[in-house]
Amino acid sequence: MTRFEDTHRIPLSVLDLAPISAGTDAATAIRRTVELARLAEELGYRRYWLAEHHFVAVASASTTTLIALVAAATDHIRVGSAAVQIGHHTAASVVEAFGTVDALHPGRLDLGLGRSGQRRTEALSALAAGRRVTEQRPEQWVDGLLIPEPFPIEGLLTSPRLQTMSRALEFEGARQPDFADAVDDVLALLHGGFHIDDVEVRTVPGEGADVDVWIFGSSKGQSAQVAGENGLPFVANYHVSPSTVLEAVEAYRAAFRPSEFLGQPYVVVSADVVVADDDSEARHLASTYGHWVYDIRSGHGASEYRDPATTPPLTEQERRVVDDRIRTQFVGAPGAVVQGLETLARVTGADELVVTSVTHDFDDRKRSHALLAEAWGLTPTA
Repeated sequence: MTRFEDTHRIPLSVLDLAPISAGTDAATAIRRTVELARLAEELGYRRYWLAEHHFVAVASASTTTLIALVAAATDHIRVGSAAVQIGHHTAASVVEAFGTVDALHPGRLDLGLGRSGQRRTEALSALAAGRRVTEQRPEQWVDGLLIPEPFPIEGLLTSPRLQTMSRALEFEGARQPDFADAVDDVLALLHGGFHIDDVEVRTVPGEGADVDVWIFGSSKGQSAQVAGENGLPFVANYHVSPSTVLEAVEAYRAAFRPSEFLGQPYVVVSADVVVADDDSEARHLASTYGHWVYDIRSGHGASEYRDPATTPPLTEQERRVVDDRIRTQFVGAPGAVVQGLETLARVTGADELVVTSVTHDFDDRKRSHALLAEAWGLTPTA
């Protein structure tokens, strides 16, 4: 009996970025996403979520389209967005898209919403006014969980490439909606009661769709507040912003009000993992993760995922830029990763964990999820 078998097993889910490995293409990545979703269902994972990213070497830009493909290729696993960036879509277009998929796969969709567009606009305004965006505080360990020093995002926000990408996703002169208002609109469109200037607007398909709405956040800011005040489930991003995960969860719980959706807070926490038969192999497979994160943080965006067999190590300067993400990744043999995830769940009080595992070789990625599922004690489907 493993150590974890003596404790409460919370569910595990999968977050897929549909990464493009060096030497392959987007079509290959999409086929692999569908294959991995089928495997995740067989292994007993609860959900299969897909992230929205644009103009980089991942194939999940059209998230709802990919969700439809995954839902059609699976039978019962919940499928969803992690998360729709509401600043790039109207509430009506989001509800119509999810309502369309729900029509053929009812009761299986998780509509995750994020506020990255509005957050970026607010941060740029703060920089223009001479205010800092990143709150600096020292690294700490909380009951065995590393909470690193925050990564300063000021340089990334002013990246010319990032600003160009943002312009390409928005109409000239478009105004970012307030996130709280956008969430209210999504809920009203799904459940009825949406009006503009006293005119009722109804989405067809969309209204009445059996879709669960989730809020994704990486700080104690508006996302956590909106999730709590609306009584919605909340996803805290340890894998993206490990320095702020505890404050995000605390803010959500403090703001929570019981609703028709939830009687008490429900928290999912994300984690990056690479699992292999032994620690040494896992570290080798994960050795190009830092290169991937460095490309993102240097303003170039996610690149094709490099082959660890042919990629030189990061320089000392590059390593400093991504140190927080490397050290908060859970890498090792199954028992070591289970222990790390158990610590993450305990310290955050998570009701569920969602894991993302990226390796250059797809077989290694599938094996990572399979080894973790077995070690965690998931029940395979028949």
